[in-house]
Amino acid sequence: MRYVTFGDEPALSPDDFFMNEAIKEAKLALAEDEIPIGAIVTCQGKIIGRGHNLTERLNDVSAHAEMQALTAAANFMGGKYLKDCTLYVTLEPCVMCAGASYWFQVGKIVFGAYDTRLGFGRINQKITHPKTIITGGIRENECAELVRIFFKSKR
Repeated sequence: MRYVTFGDEPALSPDDFFMNEAIKEAKLALAEDEIPIGAIVTCQGKIIGRGHNLTERLNDVSAHAEMQALTAAANFMGGKYLKDCTLYVTLEPCVMCAGASYWFQVGKIVFGAYDTRLGFGRINQKITHPKTIITGGIRENECAELVRIFFKSKR
């Protein structure tokens, strides 16, 4: 596994590095008064798709961060399958987004915070593609804190 260094800063794993990019997207959503969830898609170490929640702006309940990033990546790749790609998302995908990752045949999903209420892991069926590798809990506290901040401001 390669690690990325920035001057005197400690080395970051690729998962930490790319999750940081997804967190930047989540912060854009927060600034737009959207639920702060961000996503990116990478292929061969390069970002090929980005997205953050746009459900309020677009008045579209399906405009989740993952859907934005997956569509952008597919457009970049010029095809509908993302077998060699990784989806990084700050919150465990919901059933809809996990289902979309199935149809895109995403090779790997890396998420930050677990979503015990609406995340796809709460159901007892595998809805991601059988070959998809799933890793959760990457920068979990930082990702969860963004969501907590958002909902605290709404109460």
